[in-house]
Amino acid sequence: MTEHSIDVPADKLIAAQTRQALAWTHTARFLTTASQLRELPQTELPEIAFVGRSNAGKSTAINTLAQQKRLAFASKTPGRTQHINLFEVGPKMAPDALFADLPGYGYAAVARDAKLRWQQVMADYLEVRRSLSGLVLMVDSRLGFTDLDRQLLSFVAPRLGNGCVRLLVLLTKSDKLNRSEATAALASAQQVLGEITTEQADVSVAPFSALKKSGVEEAAMLLYAWAHRP
Repeated sequence: MTEHSIDVPADKLIAAQTRQALAWTHTARFLTTASQLRELPQTELPEIAFVGRSNAGKSTAINTLAQQKRLAFASKTPGRTQHINLFEVGPKMAPDALFADLPGYGYAAVARDAKLRWQQVMADYLEVRRSLSGLVLMVDSRLGFTDLDRQLLSFVAPRLGNGCVRLLVLLTKSDKLNRSEATAALASAQQVLGEITTEQADVSVAPFSALKKSGVEEAAMLLYAWAHRP
């Protein structure tokens, strides 16, 4: 008996993979919230953390990726969300990943003591959280990397360099830029990442617009791949 392979057109294969990834991110559901690192549950599931400045559109991006309006809490006052929120992703009875929504940083109106406390909590999380396998950094495409963004990247660079953690930078609010501005923003981001991270690091950067839904499919596919690699 002769076996024959079936060739699936590339565009149909990509479309199927995209549907699979979007269906997966859509399953995201609230698990728990924690004000301190020790309050987080220990897990063997791969954990993907979302970080960014308070006004970079982090919560909106999470909601857009999950195709849910109120999964991540988007406060009207940036910087007021001061907890780590965990979300399960995958089948309800057998989740295969976690999303972690970390507090936004850099908002001037937040009290200094609260800032310092949350900087330490985030630093501890990024440095020692064993299940952390991916980091999604939201950067406002109109502003580029701020000093705080660069500090965060430098802080996690060792974990990126040894392959423990992968990085995706989403240039949010890209719909506010024209084509030449978007190209320049992407090139600038790639340059910064090249200066801070090593060649061994698994780093991606892409424009993203929650309003236009651009970049959503590509981001979902990458996160799905992160969570399901052997």
